[in-house]
Amino acid sequence: MAAFYGHGKLLLSGEYFVLDGALALALPTCPGQWLRVENLQSKTGSIFWKSLDEKGQTWWSGVFQKDDFECAESTDAATGDRLSQILRAITKLRPGFFKNDEDISIETRLEFPRDWGLGSSSTLIYTLAQWSGVDAFSLLQTTFGGSGYDLACAGAAGPILYQKTADQPHWEACDFAPDFHDRLYFVYLGKKQNSREGIARYRNLAAGKSPLIEEISRLTRAFLACKNLPDFEKLIAEHENLVGSSLQLPRAKTLYFADFAGEIKSLGAWGGDFVLATNPFDDAAGLKNYFSKKGLETVIKCADLLM
Repeated sequence: MAAFYGHGKLLLSGEYFVLDGALALALPTCPGQWLRVENLQSKTGSIFWKSLDEKGQTWWSGVFQKDDFECAESTDAATGDRLSQILRAITKLRPGFFKNDEDISIETRLEFPRDWGLGSSSTLIYTLAQWSGVDAFSLLQTTFGGSGYDLACAGAAGPILYQKTADQPHWEACDFAPDFHDRLYFVYLGKKQNSREGIARYRNLAAGKSPLIEEISRLTRAFLACKNLPDFEKLIAEHENLVGSSLQLPRAKTLYFADFAGEIKSLGAWGGDFVLATNPFDDAAGLKNYFSKKGLETVIKCADLLM
């Protein structure tokens, strides 16, 4: 049996604008996703697939035909169709990869809840690319699309600065461990966002992008260089206002936390999944109590989620 692994991701700066070349600060998470592949002795021309959640429970299973990658059996047709698309893309990028007569068993297992938005799709693409030996970014572009920062996170050992160029993506390791990191928390809003819908909105509304891309890149560098929490909070507000005005969407803080004394920053898809919160209270208990009153119980210290 062969095993492959990819880290999850959070995007601190550069939402959507990373698609057009903005410098982004991306943060790999400790939890990710495993892919385990085994060649079987049977030779029925099948790929047996099982996907497990973080509790080890099967959330999807199906059987594909190796000759055309049709999903012959499936617990959810839409998921089966998406996986068929990925398998076909792999064989186009690497013809003959599935020619072996033996059946194949594929098992994936997430280390985070599926609705957290930490990259169940990106970690899948990354691990399938590792297994098949195809270029992960080429596989991404022929399936889900996107900037690719999440693929870079999947194989990174820590925070990265990421930039998508016309030629190829570029990223480098960076140090994001500010002195005030113990005042930074991730809060799960429970409002799952569709990345493709967010990208479509960005394409339609974010006109005159060049100056905005330069501003986002400047803010990314400023986040890294920031030495104190008050200045960091000012950068959050500036970044949120810039992205919100360009997308014609209100800030998450305006929508849900207008009475919050700290700052709130959307991460990745605008206004959904996780947000970053700065702690204005004396301790973590005060922060968690505030969000608990809002019906939000998943409040995680920055250092406990990131690599």
